[in-house]
Amino acid sequence: MPDSAEAEPHAPGVEALHGTLQRIAANVEQVLVGKPDVVRIALVTMLAEGHLLVEDVPGVGKTSLAKALARSIDCTASRIQFTPDLLPSDITGVSVYNRASDSFEFRPGPVFADIVVGDEINRASPKTQSALLECMAEQQVTVDGETYPLSSPFMVIATQNPIEMEGTYALPEAQRDRFTARVSIGYPDARAELAMVDEHAGHDPLGELRPVADSAQVRALLETVRGIHLSPEIRRYVIDLVTATRKLSELRLGASPRSTLQLVRTARAQAALAGREYVIPDDVQAVAVPVLAHRLVLTNEARAARKSAAELVRSLLTRIPVPRGDSDAGRR
Repeated sequence: MPDSAEAEPHAPGVEALHGTLQRIAANVEQVLVGKPDVVRIALVTMLAEGHLLVEDVPGVGKTSLAKALARSIDCTASRIQFTPDLLPSDITGVSVYNRASDSFEFRPGPVFADIVVGDEINRASPKTQSALLECMAEQQVTVDGETYPLSSPFMVIATQNPIEMEGTYALPEAQRDRFTARVSIGYPDARAELAMVDEHAGHDPLGELRPVADSAQVRALLETVRGIHLSPEIRRYVIDLVTATRKLSELRLGASPRSTLQLVRTARAQAALAGREYVIPDDVQAVAVPVLAHRLVLTNEARAARKSAAELVRSLLTRIPVPRGDSDAGRR
């Protein structure tokens, strides 16, 4: 039996989880000023044991968000700067011949960390981008026929510039589907930008950030989220929503079965973040756009009509019947 001092902490209740997440959110918001919804989605993605894609133009704080979340948790973290000449082995690691032992030894790459920050992921070639597929989907790396497990928790936070920017490659559909959620930070409003100038002009808040949780606490939080109750009515609501995306004439590719699982996990995480032990329809609606929109592929006609995947998901949310009774439907 392990020592009590070294034993893994028991899964906390929802109230304790809420308190820990509030501290992490406040920490991150010291760096990313005026974007509470973006921070919320980042925390929900972490609790859902998923991966986050942050897409926006340069200079709005994509990398700062990723680094702030990584530094708010006392765990192993690494950063990968994606460039056109980056190789898959630069991410996963490589086997190197050791003359002394007359054998090959595996040297882990930067993906062997609790939180991996991938900066400008779409500046690398598709071959290098695909090196993350196994890591993100199966939480393991296979090199030269040997499989190496990754740590827990494991989260990839990748940033990318819009594909119209020079030197970028579009992420393949399979790669996008591995990301649990996608967020766009956007420009701050005038008040938030003024606060940022006042607070950040004389010092670097990222450099002064200190951890407010550790990896053991995060693992306990994940265990709590897995136990959040999901009623049959909410399950049916999620399936109806995902199925509806596959019938839209504006879409060439609807949401995958993987997105159904991710929507359920993020809804549970959203409920926990709100301090509830059960999921209600509002939780599904709060995460539907970040979880589903980036997985949908528009037809050429829809693109020409300037429609967006996010608009289509919002339209479905107004049309799909919501389980009646709200909180009652969540408790049953």
